[in-house]
Amino acid sequence: MMGSTSCHKLAGKVAIITGGATGIGACTAKLFVIHGAKVIVADVQDDLGLFLCKDMASENISYIHCDVTSDSDVKNLVDTIMSQYGRLDIIYSNARISGQYHMSILKSEINNFKRAIDVNLFGGFLCAKHAARAMVLTKKGVILFKCSVVSIVSGLSSHAYAASKFAINGLARNLYVDLGKYGIRVNCISPYAVATPLATKV
Repeated sequence: MMGSTSCHKLAGKVAIITGGATGIGACTAKLFVIHGAKVIVADVQDDLGLFLCKDMASENISYIHCDVTSDSDVKNLVDTIMSQYGRLDIIYSNARISGQYHMSILKSEINNFKRAIDVNLFGGFLCAKHAARAMVLTKKGVILFKCSVVSIVSGLSSHAYAASKFAINGLARNLYVDLGKYGIRVNCISPYAVATPLATKV
């Protein structure tokens, strides 16, 4: 059990976690609530997202359906949070898919590759775009991306996943130059292998 002195590091903060219904996203949501944040879980897995909120039994966690590849969904997500809370302090762009599990370019399917880029990269772009729109108003905030060790170590994943994570790393680097003048911090988290429901399928 965490000591009382360490349990309120995010007190009063409003945080969105995309892909927050399961895996690392769900664990992050629970930890943020423990530290005092008001957490909005955004996902397309409605049953799992609602179950997580019910299981937490806290007024500081709620669920909104959001497909991160949809500009209107992400815009609505941020607008809803701004209407309800008047601020957005953190967005954790965690939603992602692995793409095909094999690593051969000879077997790569075009539509599968495009889908991985849409979710992992374009989804991250949309999250950053709409979160920044809100954070610029308060001159502070954190945009956090789920990156991966595959963005710096080759040969560990499908080409689609590796390409999308290399690109997210580059996007984050550009964004922290762009948004730093507004007091907005941009970072990536790059885990190695974690036994999430997604990873255990590989």
